[in-house]
Amino acid sequence: MTPITPMTQTRPDDPSHLPRAEFAFPGPLRDQLVAAILDGSKTSTTGLVVDYEHDGEPLPEVGNRSVVVDSADRPVGIIEVTGVRIVPLADVDLAHALDEGEGYADVAAWRAGHERFWHSEGMRAALDDPGFTVNDSTMAVLERFRLVADLHPGPGPVQQGGPVLRTVETAGPPTRHP
Repeated sequence: MTPITPMTQTRPDDPSHLPRAEFAFPGPLRDQLVAAILDGSKTSTTGLVVDYEHDGEPLPEVGNRSVVVDSADRPVGIIEVTGVRIVPLADVDLAHALDEGEGYADVAAWRAGHERFWHSEGMRAALDDPGFTVNDSTMAVLERFRLVADLHPGPGPVQQGGPVLRTVETAGPPTRHP
């Protein structure tokens, strides 16, 4: 007979129970993007539908939460999706490009930077397509999110068994660029 044990109550924002959000590949770009998420300057990101399909992952949905990991694979924050649009690359707007928090001044600069990433050897290898390229009709997943918890160890008592969870006070979705 199997012994009955009480269910452990877990918090919905417990990083060990959330899917991972990996921005770019481990290295300097991921570190830059994670820092921008944690300082609040990055509130949007762009993926490609083909990448989700290749990985067999569902598209993001409003309300989904995930744990952001850094280049050392440490959980550093929890984000919540506040908006999702599926559009051709040609339809990415300036507000989205600015909210990526990467210093782009216009959509053309945003596009050039993202094409360098999407056409990189790492991305082509991840998609198992050495000749992969994007064009104006490539479908993009424009995701808006907000940081709901910063998991960096901070001053004060350290919790046993995991990172310190500090809730980030926000009044709702980011409103810099509606």
